[in-house]
Amino acid sequence: MALREELERSGAWLFRYRSYAPPLLLVPLVLAGFEVHPGERPGLEPVPATLGAALAAVGLVIRILVIGFAPAGTSGKNRSLQVAESLTTTGLYSMVRHPLYLGNFFLWIGPAAATGSWWAPVLIALVFWLYHERIVLAEEKFLRDRFGAEFLSWAAVTPAFWPALLRWRPPALPFSLRTVLRQEYYGFFSAVFLFSLLEGLTVAVETGRPGLSRGWLVGLGAAAVVAGVLRILQRQTRWLDAPGR
Repeated sequence: MALREELERSGAWLFRYRSYAPPLLLVPLVLAGFEVHPGERPGLEPVPATLGAALAAVGLVIRILVIGFAPAGTSGKNRSLQVAESLTTTGLYSMVRHPLYLGNFFLWIGPAAATGSWWAPVLIALVFWLYHERIVLAEEKFLRDRFGAEFLSWAAVTPAFWPALLRWRPPALPFSLRTVLRQEYYGFFSAVFLFSLLEGLTVAVETGRPGLSRGWLVGLGAAAVVAGVLRILQRQTRWLDAPGR
């Protein structure tokens, strides 16, 4: 089997089980959280924590823009199997072929940077690249087989990962807040939970006892309530359904 075919085959397997990747990426973050960072108060240091939060926010915004403008049945909404009724080439897809993975990258680099460790972002970036490179090959094989010349023409001028900002084309559909609320509540809560976990670990290492300040507890609790309400609405009602999405 040729190397490309082998990578595409392993990528198809990784795509099917890609929801199990976060625990793997969580390991270096937890280890970085156990490093002691002396400061004026226990917990994450303000400068790296602010930088990390800003990077994670960029990732969330990217994902929100992709999900909010994507039509139903597109390559941006597949789950366990490859699905694409049409090829999306407008909005963020006009600048980069895999904007959701770009958003995920920032979502993981953010917490890594917040630890203040130099090696955590490097390791996260390396693991992320090796993992998603194979998934991207499998996805693009599917799109190439499905759309042929249309995909090749788009891929020839659109970077795979880092955006070409000057190639921006407006989205074909209006922004759907309902779609974002239905699909992205888990990503929002996961980001808040991960930062809270790192804060708690750092406090435990520096003081010998776990704990979160009132501000952290309030933020985590609010995120949990919002995510819980949206999950109930998603599962039990049709309030978050949007026509054509």
